Amino acid sequence: MAFSIRRVQYFYATVHDQPGEAYRLLSQLAETGVNLVAVTAVPVGPIHTQLTLFPEDELEMEDAARKSGLALDGPHPALLVQGDDELGVLARIHAQLSEADVHVYASSGVSNGKGSFGYILYIRPEKFEQAAAALGV
Repeated sequence: MAFSIRRVQYFYATVHDQPGEAYRLLSQLAETGVNLVAVTAVPVGPIHTQLTLFPEDELEMEDAARKSGLALDGPHPALLVQGDDELGVLARIHAQLSEADVHVYASSGVSNGKGSFGYILYIRPEKFEQAAAALGV
């Protein structure tokens, strides 16, 4: 079993829920050199979408946001797991966290269909260091 776990930071950006808004924001970040390791989008209310942005470099993200006037909420800590897609790997990670009395309040994952996966763990700030220690991060 080969996978790695690392600390990442994420930011929230809320945009109007209309065609092209995610494109506008994501292309603006790309133009400023911000590399994202993950993105999620969920509706918040009838006319807004919340994008959760996981930059490779949080300082680049903050600088790009400041220069462009983009309102961000964050940074917030999370854990990013990436590796070989093996049956039960996520269960083992959750078992370690459960044994350490850490609650995962949200998560999101995907397999690439070719043997690799990515998984994001959202841990409440007051338990984050405990979770990181339990997973050896």
